Amino acid sequence: MNQWFERLTEQMALARDDAAVNSTLQRLTCEAGFCFFAYLNLQAETQTAISSYPEEWQGRYFEKSYALLDPVVLNAKTRAEAFAWSNVATPRLSKERRAFYGEAAEFGIRSGISIPIKTGFGRMAMLTLASSKASFADECDLDPVIAAASFGQVHCRMEAMRMRPTWKTDIRMKPDELTCLRWSAEGKSMRDIAVIENTTYSNVAFFIRNAKAALGVSTLPQATALAKELGLI
Repeated sequence: MNQWFERLTEQMALARDDAAVNSTLQRLTCEAGFCFFAYLNLQAETQTAISSYPEEWQGRYFEKSYALLDPVVLNAKTRAEAFAWSNVATPRLSKERRAFYGEAAEFGIRSGISIPIKTGFGRMAMLTLASSKASFADECDLDPVIAAASFGQVHCRMEAMRMRPTWKTDIRMKPDELTCLRWSAEGKSMRDIAVIENTTYSNVAFFIRNAKAALGVSTLPQATALAKELGLI
């Protein structure tokens, strides 16, 4: 795997557009003996993914907010090194996680390796290679330092390219909520927004509170920054 990560760094440096990145990742994933790759970027309560997982599984994963339940993601949040995993159920697993493992296995996702990295400002990203074989990942000789160094360069490359995700968290906000966030991003106070939109201060506060909840953030500056980053306003 050490040589594979070196190839990953080199080949990704040569990729010039979204199609080339996806093609390179898929080819290298197959060369390593895995079936799928998944790049997951986590910020606040939202996630974006660039992945070769079956589209139906990606849709189900995001629609059901499985990132809040996925043991691989939860494990990645608590450790700072690459690790192998298998979705073999154990007696201690909750009913929900057993069901999650079962669904993943239906789509040929039974084991893999994941490389998490901290990306600053409380955010993280992770690259997962998944296999349809339950014990395949255990056979991989994984150097966590080399893996993290390689994926760190890959992450920076993908961020700089502003790649379009194959799937992302569905954030639903009403027009009034988006309008208030946009005015806030333009430097207007909540009282200013109330006057501009011919409504009450309490209504503006209500809209902004709902917007923060939808984005999974706790402050208005967070909400406006994330909404702009996600292209919502």
